[in-house]
Amino acid sequence: MSVTLVPSLPALPTVAPAPLDVLGVPGEINLDYAASAPCARAAADAVNELLPWYASVHRGAGALSRRCTLAYEKARQTVGDFFGARPDDHVIFTRNTTDALNLLGRALPTGTTVVTFAGEHHANLLPWPPGSVRLPVPADPAGAVRALAAALTELRRDSNPALPVLVSVTGASNVTGERWPVAELARVAHRHGARIALDAAQLAPHAPVDLLALDVDYLAVSGHKLYAPFGAGVLIGRADWLDAAPPYLAGGGATSRVGPATHDVTWATGPARHEGGTPNLLGAVALAAVCTELAGADRAALAAREQALLARLRDGLAALPHVVELRTFGPDAPRVGIVSFVVTGWDSAEVAARLAARHRIGVRDGLFCAHPLARRLLDEAAGRSGRRDLPSTALRASIGLGSTAAEVDRLIEALAELG
Repeated sequence: MSVTLVPSLPALPTVAPAPLDVLGVPGEINLDYAASAPCARAAADAVNELLPWYASVHRGAGALSRRCTLAYEKARQTVGDFFGARPDDHVIFTRNTTDALNLLGRALPTGTTVVTFAGEHHANLLPWPPGSVRLPVPADPAGAVRALAAALTELRRDSNPALPVLVSVTGASNVTGERWPVAELARVAHRHGARIALDAAQLAPHAPVDLLALDVDYLAVSGHKLYAPFGAGVLIGRADWLDAAPPYLAGGGATSRVGPATHDVTWATGPARHEGGTPNLLGAVALAAVCTELAGADRAALAAREQALLARLRDGLAALPHVVELRTFGPDAPRVGIVSFVVTGWDSAEVAARLAARHRIGVRDGLFCAHPLARRLLDEAAGRSGRRDLPSTALRASIGLGSTAAEVDRLIEALAELG
């Protein structure tokens, strides 16, 4: 029987500890942050503090309702400030990134063409109207910029130049963790008179995201990826399209007047237009609490700690001959704490179940709601490794504020047993 030695991993550099104490279960190793990050204690504390006061938002004169309305609107301001919202941007609370991008898709002016890349999460592939343009997955970040420039040049030449165009891209891949050149793509989009939307679901938990600095027009984020798993997300962006669109949810709160006749309705403007019904107060407050904590943190130190853990994870996987990492760009491309891989000769679902049952390690298996990209990368991994016994799905390990070197080492040791 062949024996695969566990690679010798260096000590993790000493850096500032994480400012957010994240909740967890002793003995359970959570390496599935990219699906849903654990709850930050700051988020849980903020919710627990408000719960005795819980009441309706925007709908009452009592002390409880007034306090909750203030907390909700303060959360909106906090989240907007954290992401660098411009003074005239709308900050609209949604359920998650998927909900936010669907809202944006519903708000597009008639005739809008949406341009995306085939490497996107389904949330940034499926909400867009027929006639959208899906560009091939590029080989490197520079290739993405060139491909977008070429596509927009052709689009403007072949179609009515007055029709609006929206480019929608991810900030970091949920499959590989690789970062995309958002600022460069934004410059190309604006040079061709297009707007750009950023799916920051995977980028925001790992790095500062600022609309003004990146010069993006719209931003979508999920609270459950950002240590605030209370069912809130956000869409931030330019007001004109959002105020001109029909309400995303028709109902109470989205109106300024309803008359006796059918369709005799005057819709609200601003965020209320798309926040019909009772809003998710607790989700908004939780997300704002995390934003406040991160705003006061040393993000550079946090990034250095994560990158050291990520290097430890990737080096450990690379030392196992039966493990093949998936990647879109080169091995040294910038990335956040997400790694997808396959174990040759093993079904990925079986590996994930074995890790959970025998080692109490939680990872994700499957195609990660990014089927076109994941299937492409699996084919490329087979060609790159020369192995034809790769499974049809992959495994994903993802880290964050609560992750430790010991947890990474446990994963590498468990995978070594499969060699």
